Amino acid sequence: MFIFILIKAMNQKKQTSFSIKNWSEDDRPREKLLLKGRAALSDAELIAILIGSGNLEESAVDLSKRILAKANNNLNQLGKLTINQLTEFKGIGEAKAITIAAAMELGRRRRAEEAVKLNKISSSSDVFELMQPILGDLPHEEFWILYLNNSNKITHKEQSSKGGITGTLVDVRLVLKKALEVGATGIILAHNHPSGTLKASEPDKMLTRKLKAGAESLDIKVLDHLIITEKAYFSFADENLL
Repeated sequence: MFIFILIKAMNQKKQTSFSIKNWSEDDRPREKLLLKGRAALSDAELIAILIGSGNLEESAVDLSKRILAKANNNLNQLGKLTINQLTEFKGIGEAKAITIAAAMELGRRRRAEEAVKLNKISSSSDVFELMQPILGDLPHEEFWILYLNNSNKITHKEQSSKGGITGTLVDVRLVLKKALEVGATGIILAHNHPSGTLKASEPDKMLTRKLKAGAESLDIKVLDHLIITEKAYFSFADENLL
């Protein structure tokens, strides 16, 4: 009985020693944020604030460093980890995993909202800046349409279809119907390749030709078609494929 009590006390002491409350004030992520501002914290320290505590063997910051290492120390990669992948770490239960996933999604949405401020399209890079936060790190394929007026300003954008890892289907009639509804004179197509491959497939080329032919009959121009990955893009217009 005495040995059991001693072991329990040692475990409690060990667990307590890793508590953020027992760190020096300069090392506590919450206090550090208050004293020095958000920019002073590392990615691991910010994640430590989200999860609040580590486990018996490591502090919240050390645990956060291991989680980041699994994502190659890349926040975009971290945002792709599933709840199940996060809960594989000792000390990360479902609630903490959901907290991390929610924070990553808020960051993605914030970037997307900032990109929306770009209304006028003057180059393929403008389209990439607008659509990368939406499409860049998705694990599945989505196809989006940007509808533009005579001034090349976006009047409407919407997801046309959502598919699996290798493809998605697009209804040309619905795309052109929406173009007429919003009075668009030009459209830009955009979809992602979750594989990271920046190469237009034959189905990509066929769909582009089909949409271009249908749009031209309505005096609507297909201005570009972008294939988007996490860090780069492929433009049909830039490659003279339109």
